[in-house]
Amino acid sequence: METVLAFDFGLKRIGVAVGNSMLRQAQPLTVIGAATNVAKFAAIAAVVAEWQPARCVVGLPLYPDGAEHEMTVRCRRFANQLHGRFALETTLVDERYSSAVLAAKRGEVIDARAAAIILQQYFDDHEHDDQS
Repeated sequence: METVLAFDFGLKRIGVAVGNSMLRQAQPLTVIGAATNVAKFAAIAAVVAEWQPARCVVGLPLYPDGAEHEMTVRCRRFANQLHGRFALETTLVDERYSSAVLAAKRGEVIDARAAAIILQQYFDDHEHDDQS
C-alpha cells in the first residue's frame, strides 16, 4: 500500500490531499498559504515527513482545448521541485475540470478539495495500476 499526496498549486495557496493505493479514495488534507517559497516548501516538507508518500500528484491546469498557459509552466516547475527536493515520483494530472466542479464554493477550503478531486482523478485513471 502506497500513500499518495496531491497538490493543487496556486500562487497564493497550495491545496493538499492524501490517499492510498489500496483504498483509492482521496481526502482533503490541508491548505498551505505561506508567503515565500522557502516557507511553502518548509510546510510541504512537514507534510511529506508526516505522511511519507511514495508518490506525489500535481494538478496541471490547461485551457479547455488542452493548450498550455503561464500556470501550466508554473505547475510543471512545482512538480519538478517536488521530485528534486523530496526524491518522490511525481505525476501530473489534467485538472481542467477540477476547479469547475468547485466553482460555486469560494475560499481556502476549495484548494484542498480541488487537490482531492485531482487525486481521485489520478486513482480513477490508474485503476488497474499497483493493485495487488
